[in-house]
Amino acid sequence: MIHFVGAGPGAEDLITVRGARLLGLAGQIIYAGSLVNPALLAYKQEGCRVYDSAGMTLEEVLDVMRQGEQEGVDTVRLHTGDPALYGAIREQMDALEERGIPYDVTPGVSAFSGAAAALKAEYTLPQVSQSVIITRMEGRTPVPERERLREMARHGCTMTLFLSTGLLEEVERELLAGGAYTPDTPAAIVYKATWPDEQVFRCTVGTLARTAREHQITRMALITVGAFLEGAYERSKLYDPAFTHGYREGRS
Repeated sequence: MIHFVGAGPGAEDLITVRGARLLGLAGQIIYAGSLVNPALLAYKQEGCRVYDSAGMTLEEVLDVMRQGEQEGVDTVRLHTGDPALYGAIREQMDALEERGIPYDVTPGVSAFSGAAAALKAEYTLPQVSQSVIITRMEGRTPVPERERLREMARHGCTMTLFLSTGLLEEVERELLAGGAYTPDTPAAIVYKATWPDEQVFRCTVGTLARTAREHQITRMALITVGAFLEGAYERSKLYDPAFTHGYREGRS
């Protein structure tokens, strides 16, 4: 069996209980060494083979998986955060299905959740933003025309950007081109959320690139944008004493 496992955002104790158990049972582990905290390998059993996929191709990863199946050992494919977000797992799963190799997926805590924790922020605030856009700036990998950053920015809601730290000048231009954000709209750069060397840099849309340069942040950071980062909001109706719902009768 091949187990795709979300490693979580960085801290070794933010992997799921299931994910840690699977690591401890695996005969071999293929992990994204450029992104996954190597401290997670402490969960492995003695004698487990470990492969760093940072320098491997898809075909080489599949060869290792196939070898494990032939030997009758479980393989954990350890992806950063949650594998469903920018994890490139679909192509692996399709190849396994073609070869008749069984697999399953264990979700993980995403970096956008880790970033919110680092910021001590709530992405969805009443009368501020009730939607979160998870996207990225177009780089060497293109995005569909209708999903270009300026199109996403037209909504003006909470936005989290993956894989965009090295393109922040373009990010600034695209966010402002959407028309809903201004140069003064609150923003933040969260470097290595939940890792021991986590850093948070609060700034604005107009100072994203400068802030990254000043602190020499070029990778492994998540960008957050929106009014959720500061300012007024309305109290939640759920805990308002005047609000009636299925578990409580409201009172004036």
